[in-house]
Amino acid sequence: MRISKYPLIVGFPLLLGACATAVPGAYTEQKAGFSNVSSQTTAAIGKRTAFAENQAENDALKKQVRGMVYRKTLSAETAVQVALLNNKGLQAAYANVGLSAAEAWQQATPQNPIVSIGLIGIGAPELGVYRSIEGLIRTNILDVTTRKQRMAIAETAFQQAQLAAVNDTLSLAAETRAAWIDAVSAFETVSYFKQAKATSDAGSELALRLGETGALNKAGQAREQAFNAELAGQLAQARLNAARSKDNLTRLMGLWGSDVEYFVPDALPQLPGSIGRVTNIEAKALANRVDLRVAQLGLEAQARAFGLTDKTRIISDLELVAGFESEREREGGNTETETLPQLELEFAIPIYDTGQARMRKAELMYLQSANVLAEKAVNVRSEARGAETAYHASYQIARHYRDVLVPLRTTVEEEGLLSYNGMITNTFELLQDVREKLSASLEAANAKREFYLAQADLTAAIYGGGAGSAGAGGEGATLAAGGSPGH
Repeated sequence: MRISKYPLIVGFPLLLGACATAVPGAYTEQKAGFSNVSSQTTAAIGKRTAFAENQAENDALKKQVRGMVYRKTLSAETAVQVALLNNKGLQAAYANVGLSAAEAWQQATPQNPIVSIGLIGIGAPELGVYRSIEGLIRTNILDVTTRKQRMAIAETAFQQAQLAAVNDTLSLAAETRAAWIDAVSAFETVSYFKQAKATSDAGSELALRLGETGALNKAGQAREQAFNAELAGQLAQARLNAARSKDNLTRLMGLWGSDVEYFVPDALPQLPGSIGRVTNIEAKALANRVDLRVAQLGLEAQARAFGLTDKTRIISDLELVAGFESEREREGGNTETETLPQLELEFAIPIYDTGQARMRKAELMYLQSANVLAEKAVNVRSEARGAETAYHASYQIARHYRDVLVPLRTTVEEEGLLSYNGMITNTFELLQDVREKLSASLEAANAKREFYLAQADLTAAIYGGGAGSAGAGGEGATLAAGGSPGH
């Protein structure tokens, strides 16, 4: 009778584990969650992504990237695409999605039962090897009863990891686009400084010759030469800024070795003829911002964690132990064996820790997540409004420089040339007109740069990944302040 009860009692913990929920296939596939990340990224910015998990995939991506950049002139779209395929920090973010899937897989898998076997009276003279043997199998009942809640929390974390990877992708795309704009703008600035330096060299040489003939005093010569020297320093600084900007772009694209042999255009594209209004930008941002959806999932995860804490508030550890004990005795030259089943239930008595502190902690964590979400929603609205305002304002400013200031300076230069040909003005006045036109062109280029940065930030404000960099690029480069040498 005792022997018939033994398999039932020992097998009961295994039966609890057999009732566990099956592991969803979404957690066990090779690149779990990445297809969702890729589809959301493509929908937002129209760029494809790749996650390389082995050397062959890495080599294929490297070959593809080299074909896109090696000794090529890169557009902004190409630079962004290369960064999304080749940036190793982004690859690490994609790996984090896999880690989250593995964690969810782990939560969906029942805990292994613990088996213990003990021998008592080892080497007993009258019984041989042992006097009695005891076998136990231990299983955690709470692991079974709370698995559904823990799987829900792990699933929410898995979704968060996917959205975080999407946001990292959008951030890298926005940062790379801004870096491309900065690099191209920096080289455009160098070209204007080179033109200004050429006119300054001519003025400095003229001042030197006039000084030798006595037609220009030392103060006039020094003034012209000081302007030339200052401009030489500004040109050197502009070249350094261009090199730094290009290297920053190279870093974001993840390039090294001979792959850094690429080019960027000498100037940013011309301003568009017109730009339209973005209707309902706040609503679009609230519907599409990935970081806002991450915060929403964070609140959902805290709500589920609160429910799990409430369920385990009183009993935080509950284990079932089943097994048998077989004891041998020797009487009258015969050995008798008696086997008895065992069943134990282990749990902590909530005398001191009643779970109230854990419940309070869970309540405050939920409240914290709710406030983070509310603040994020307010910030998203503000960023969207600010991005739209900066977009339209920077366009109007850039058009003002292009359509008003530069034409006026061009007219001044042309009229000055006519006066010079008619021997009404002198050479220094003509050179000053040329410098002022170049200065106006440089200011127009700076304004154009701010517009394209604002345009990039507008997209980021709607979909996520931006840092509110429109108009925050600092003051653009300006030519040295030169004046008439006087004589």
